[in-house]
Amino acid sequence: MSAFKHLKFTTKRSIEALIFLAIFFAFFGVLAHFMTLPHMLNTFMQTAYHLLLETVFYIMAICVLMGAISKLLAEFGVVRLMENILRPLMKPLYNLPGVAALGAVMTFLSDNPAIITLSKDHNFSQYFKKYQLASLTNFGTAFGMGLVVLAFMTGLGYGKGALVGIVGAVIGSIISTRLMQRSTLKAYPELDAPVYDGDLNHDSEQNISFKSEGSIFMRFLNSILDGGKDGVSIGVAIIPGVLVISTIVMMLTFGPADATVGYQGLAYEGVPVIAWLADKINFVFEWLFGFTSSELIAFPLTSLGAVGAAMGLVPRFSSMGLITNDTIAVFTAMGMCWSGYLSTHTAMLDSLGYRQLIPKAIGAHTIAGLCAGISAHWLWVLLSLIF
Repeated sequence: MSAFKHLKFTTKRSIEALIFLAIFFAFFGVLAHFMTLPHMLNTFMQTAYHLLLETVFYIMAICVLMGAISKLLAEFGVVRLMENILRPLMKPLYNLPGVAALGAVMTFLSDNPAIITLSKDHNFSQYFKKYQLASLTNFGTAFGMGLVVLAFMTGLGYGKGALVGIVGAVIGSIISTRLMQRSTLKAYPELDAPVYDGDLNHDSEQNISFKSEGSIFMRFLNSILDGGKDGVSIGVAIIPGVLVISTIVMMLTFGPADATVGYQGLAYEGVPVIAWLADKINFVFEWLFGFTSSELIAFPLTSLGAVGAAMGLVPRFSSMGLITNDTIAVFTAMGMCWSGYLSTHTAMLDSLGYRQLIPKAIGAHTIAGLCAGISAHWLWVLLSLIF
């Protein structure tokens, strides 16, 4: 029996390998057919190299600076102040306990996994019911890397659009969290129960804080150094996504640098498959998101896997004259809301012990990201009419 199982497993893996090789060679074979193999390989490496020098290091610098600022905000009580201000909004908007505001602030200042660290803290999770705790995956993801995205877009000169985009992301976060809670309770009504039985220890709420030791100068110095190190970690973490995902997306979005000359093996060249497909229904994207160019759909598509990789596309779009504040509002809203949820939701829910809810979380967040982008676009249109 064991020999039969081993043979079955080996056969399955062999079939999987053959399918992968067929897709792999078909993908790069098509690119090589249009670009020629030498030009394709050169473009692949040149694009990754230019992204590393021109985009990744820029984003990493922002991550280091924002990491230091985030740590300072936490060390000197600003995070606690922001949490107290936002606390009354949690129940009416998100159907979450007031302490959830801390999760929104922390993920905005850092990245999605910050919500998991909080969720595993008894002092934090004791205020939640089980279905609410599971919905924190959607809630926290909608704010992930928000400060970095805001700083990046503002640094490119589109601060107004980025601020409108944050409002769109908030709308998306409400939709995602509520949809997740509703679908969870419908399928698993038994999760409408406290995470922990017994009375709440309200005094412990103040324990969800950040220890402060030493003189003000040392606290300041340690904060910027520790926060900067955290920023370096985030910056390093986005390198694979930007170099691999963004390179492939760009090679499927843009055509030759000079159509009259043809392919030259330069950076950012490629076969515009995504643009070609988007052109077929571009009227939909133009009405929903205000996209005037089919290439722009590459940003939200890339945000599904990693918002850092999606940001790598923006400088190229800007150099081509495709970017407006309206576009940045949509990019910010969808980039923040989706924030690479396809690559994080599975691990986050699994770590919380709710693996069975992964499809519901992904479905709710997909809808919410689209709503975030639509909301940001039409909010920008409305503000443009008023002002």
